[in-house]
Amino acid sequence: MSSYFYVFLGGGLGAFARYLLSLVNLSKLSLGTFPINTFITNIVGSFVIGLISAINLKNSSLSPQMVLFLKTGICGGFTTFSTFSLETFSLLEKGNYSTALIYMLLSSIFGILSVALGYYLVR
Repeated sequence: MSSYFYVFLGGGLGAFARYLLSLVNLSKLSLGTFPINTFITNIVGSFVIGLISAINLKNSSLSPQMVLFLKTGICGGFTTFSTFSLETFSLLEKGNYSTALIYMLLSSIFGILSVALGYYLVR
């Protein structure tokens, strides 16, 4: 099968999983206007892509098609950088500068830490 198919299939599954997570009411965890669902989605996606990367490096048993399916497809469809960017812009437009800054910093820091955690759990 074509590599395009694996990316297409994984992307659809990742986007569907992201949609399901968006339906969960996490407002009790949120601090005011902080976009908690997108934040959690990106942190989980970062963790998963770290795991997949380490598994692939450690054991190389994943086929190139499976790596495309998991990393480019599922993780690419699941994570939401464009939504993160839009929400940050929206916070800035509304004058919520401190929330926007905290959101950008926490998303970047925890995203990178989640990749590292997933990676080093396998390694």
